[in-house]
Amino acid sequence: MPVPHTEHGIEDLCVTGTKLYERALREGRIPAADAADAPCLVDYGLLHPALDDPGALEPVAPATALNRLLRGARTRIAAEWRREERLVDLFEPLTHLHGPADATPDSPALRLLSGTRRINDAITEAMPQAQREVLCVQPHSGLVGERGIAAYPVAHERDMAFLDRGGRIRTLYQNTVRHLPNFQAYVEQVRGDSVARGLDEVPDRLVVIDRTVAFLPANDDGTLALEVRQPALISYIATNFDRLWHLATPIFPKPGHRPTIDGITPRQQAIAALLVEGHTDAAVAERLGMNIRTARVHIAKLATTLGSDSRAQLGYLIGRSGILDRED
Repeated sequence: MPVPHTEHGIEDLCVTGTKLYERALREGRIPAADAADAPCLVDYGLLHPALDDPGALEPVAPATALNRLLRGARTRIAAEWRREERLVDLFEPLTHLHGPADATPDSPALRLLSGTRRINDAITEAMPQAQREVLCVQPHSGLVGERGIAAYPVAHERDMAFLDRGGRIRTLYQNTVRHLPNFQAYVEQVRGDSVARGLDEVPDRLVVIDRTVAFLPANDDGTLALEVRQPALISYIATNFDRLWHLATPIFPKPGHRPTIDGITPRQQAIAALLVEGHTDAAVAERLGMNIRTARVHIAKLATTLGSDSRAQLGYLIGRSGILDRED
């Protein structure tokens, strides 16, 4: 019967994890299923999903892992010095298994991160180097549910540290975020140059730090993320963020409001555009970050304003009214 894995620090790497890491260094990659008994290897970034096969795990060079884990340790308290010595004792005997220290770059252009904890740790590790600006896209779903609630304290602490250093944060939200308790709590606690704008629809979650590193989702449930350090890709991502930013409506610190068109609110305009595309009520609600009951209330008000008696007639009247042309 297998022994359950117990929580431990990286300096106390378990025997199972050590042996599996040695095997991965020898073989170059291992099946992800083989690491089920040693989740610490993925949590601490010693193994990561292969770019060409997420079902396989590749090892990070011991020297690279050691450098990353020790970054900033010398500025910490004396106990961190003792931790450094233990890390050196752990990784130095393994370096001969992977060749010279420069065989793997310290910061690859693309890196696949697995697990919410590892993703948040990677962002936290990158933030202390930030000097100028952080760009974020935060969908409605990122502020609710277990993952959003669990990540909030960590994200808030690192954001506040960056703002205190004189940095600027620009965040794109869905417009419905104005009414969420998590967002209201953030607004009450935020200090410094933090600016937020809203759109009816936003892309998936995104973090761009000083236009040098970006983090974006690599699967639907957010358990995989791609860390990008390739300059051309970073420039492309940041340029698209800037275009969306100019289209968005201010939310914080000075909220703004778009005007109604012939009695039709901006929210109803967004719903009208999705209805014309053929989306169901459920799809409209999901795309705009609201529950289906609220979406149906807006659809009913839109139908009343346009004088529609049926769903088919509503689509026709939306097109005839010209409200989507005027919105553009």
